[in-house]
Amino acid sequence: MPRYAANLTMLFTEVPSLDRPGLAQQAGFDGIEILFPYDFPAKDYAAAIAGMPLALINTPPGDWAAGDRGHAAVPGLESRFRDGFLRAADLATRWSADRVHIMAGVARGPEATQLYTEHLAWAAAQAPDLTICVEPLNADDMPGYFLNDFDQAARILSDLDNPKIGLQFDLWHAARIHGDAQAVWDKHKALVNHVQIAGFPTRAEPGGGGFDLTSLFRDLDAMDYQGWVAAEYRPARATVHGLAWLAALKAHSRLIGA
Repeated sequence: MPRYAANLTMLFTEVPSLDRPGLAQQAGFDGIEILFPYDFPAKDYAAAIAGMPLALINTPPGDWAAGDRGHAAVPGLESRFRDGFLRAADLATRWSADRVHIMAGVARGPEATQLYTEHLAWAAAQAPDLTICVEPLNADDMPGYFLNDFDQAARILSDLDNPKIGLQFDLWHAARIHGDAQAVWDKHKALVNHVQIAGFPTRAEPGGGGFDLTSLFRDLDAMDYQGWVAAEYRPARATVHGLAWLAALKAHSRLIGA
């Protein structure tokens, strides 16, 4: 049965960052994910998330305001990527995070593909106890981002053939990139090691957009999926007032897992 995580970069933003883990726990989430846990001292985050499992963090993106979106595929920034990954791996280990999503950065072309593939292999070797995710991001939200297609990601994962590196299936990005998120899921679900859900086309509370969430959970049950389903969406109102979907999916998960 999947576990449900609240993405605290996007949910519970009505309160300060370090107060969000407690709210997520009260709301019925099983864990949390934090995209960029680098704005506060590590000890402050450790205290805030105590007792709440951490599903995933991202590698440092660099200077977001200047257009940085990670460095794994960016020629010339190899040392920045490696330093950033080691920092993320250290925090993930200290906080018992299940997964680290490696941000590819803004790049394109064969050199970027080769570098990205080499960096993924290097990262897996450096942190053999961590599970690594790669996530295609749509070009509207992330212009110029290297990993921008699920078929592209599948080819890279096939070349690596490493069970510790898998696909982060974000329903929102799959729909924005390919138009049919269900078809993307059906084609690539065997590669998935982390799931993120949101509504479509508004990226509000999960549901709609031609994607059957109950079918997703039947597939996860059949796959004996042991990972997380993370809620990464922009609430239409205060987060706590839009969580009926969570209770419904938890009830469905219990039913099919019985």
